[in-house]
Amino acid sequence: MSFQKAADLLRLAELATARFQGVSLTEIEAEFSVDRRTAQRMTKALEQIFPHCTTRLDDERRKYWKLRADDARLMLAQGIRDSELAALELAIRRAERDGAMTDVRALSGLRDRLLAAMPGPYARRAEADAEAVLEAHGFASRPGPQVRVRADLLGVIGVALKGPHVLTVAYAGGRDLDRERRLEPHGLLLGTRRYLVAREAGGNGRMQHYRLDRITSARLEADSFARDPGFDLTTHAARAFGSFHADAEYEEVIWRFTAAAAPTAREFLFHPTQEMTEEADGSITVRFTASGHLEMAWHLYMWGDAVDVLAPEPLRAMVEQHRRGDFPALP
Repeated sequence: MSFQKAADLLRLAELATARFQGVSLTEIEAEFSVDRRTAQRMTKALEQIFPHCTTRLDDERRKYWKLRADDARLMLAQGIRDSELAALELAIRRAERDGAMTDVRALSGLRDRLLAAMPGPYARRAEADAEAVLEAHGFASRPGPQVRVRADLLGVIGVALKGPHVLTVAYAGGRDLDRERRLEPHGLLLGTRRYLVAREAGGNGRMQHYRLDRITSARLEADSFARDPGFDLTTHAARAFGSFHADAEYEEVIWRFTAAAAPTAREFLFHPTQEMTEEADGSITVRFTASGHLEMAWHLYMWGDAVDVLAPEPLRAMVEQHRRGDFPALP
């Protein structure tokens, strides 16, 4: 069965569970833009895949296919698709623009419940894709400096990640400039700079980072590969403060924010593993374990003298001479 046919069958199963009386051949023809014979083949496949599918005739002798409640729960277990979340987000933005606050609250509640039912990684992916759609429609923007990356490169990488397919890239970095490398991509790290997380095909299996702005060309190969089952992008990303990883710097980080800065600091998620401790004097201590001293220093500069680095010592020394007290606002 092709991917499109499988997707259509899942959509048909959703219709058969969601509609009170089931779904008819006429409705299938209209929904999928198919002829009667194709609609009949789809219902036959539905009966084969879901043996508990029931049929009935109405007063006009029209036949309906219906899935029971247990099958409905199976459909709900799929969560929400990226395109569906994007459509929900667009509807929320339009309702806000039109001042329909009752609709905004209802749609926002539906979105939040659907995301809450999804496993964390899938929910984050759906949210990220929804943000991209909102940007494309002019409802969202990403202010601030970014390193420019060719749109065609991101498109090729996206296809490779979904495959997954091997990528052949020319990389202007490392010891062998512009040497072609066959990579097995496992994810992207998005920050001021963007990095492709991949391992070399036929290599030692170690994940490496490739700056997207240094990839001069990328070619999608027909070869597929098996993803490393032990690799988790979220866990991998959490080993750094930003997008740059340095194993030698991976250690506990402790920052203490002054009482004046504490209300603002509470609003931040500095790192996924952070622990916040309220001190007796009103200050806040933040602890997490990560690498990337330079990116930490860049961030800490924005806080001026409202934060002290208690650990690690190399980071404390790096920022000590650059703490200012004349910034008019906190981040």
